[in-house]
Amino acid sequence: MRQDEVLRELRSHGNRANVKGMARFGISSKNTLGVSMPTLRGMAKRIGRDHHLALSLWDSGIHEARILAALVDEPECVTEAQMDRWARELDSWDVCDQCCSNLFDRTRLAYEKAQQWSESGEEFVKRAGYSLMAALAVHDKRAPDTAFEAFLPAIKRGADDERNFVKKAVNWALRQVGKRNRTLNRKALALARGLSKAESRSARWVASDAIRELESDSVRQKLRRSS
Repeated sequence: MRQDEVLRELRSHGNRANVKGMARFGISSKNTLGVSMPTLRGMAKRIGRDHHLALSLWDSGIHEARILAALVDEPECVTEAQMDRWARELDSWDVCDQCCSNLFDRTRLAYEKAQQWSESGEEFVKRAGYSLMAALAVHDKRAPDTAFEAFLPAIKRGADDERNFVKKAVNWALRQVGKRNRTLNRKALALARGLSKAESRSARWVASDAIRELESDSVRQKLRRSS
């Protein structure tokens, strides 16, 4: 499909009431049409993988077109320059997380960029670093524990960032690492317990929320079944 055809279809699914609802959840309303995720996923399935289309959809600047770009892009075609540019141009947490969970985590540079972006001073670039850590923890089933242990110092470092979109991603990364297996659960909990004594209010929140989930009966049962 051509970019103009895809954008025409996206606009046909637009819903201004949805835009207002999204704004209540902290989703940017800039260039946003209000298209639902099920609709976007259905379109992506029909379109298939198309790197050049993904690039043109991203460049449109339309919120949902950028999510669709992440859904249809070809991970093996994604360059470092593209990843860095898209990360710099993020302006909403949902686009950030969709890019990380549907595209960036499947690229050869995923682990490198997770670490690198987590050191950024830019809010959404930094969020992307931690969202990418979380996505890798969920999706990369064959990665060794050492790959995720390497994230823990970055998680500790980022926990005192008071910016809401950052601290929630730091918390997400910590919880997902801790849910992979019993060994990583112990290491994640040890980090969280240390953070719970920090002076930073953000770090204490990251810790308490992570401990609550990582010590829950449901997580414990899941880890016992998988061990």
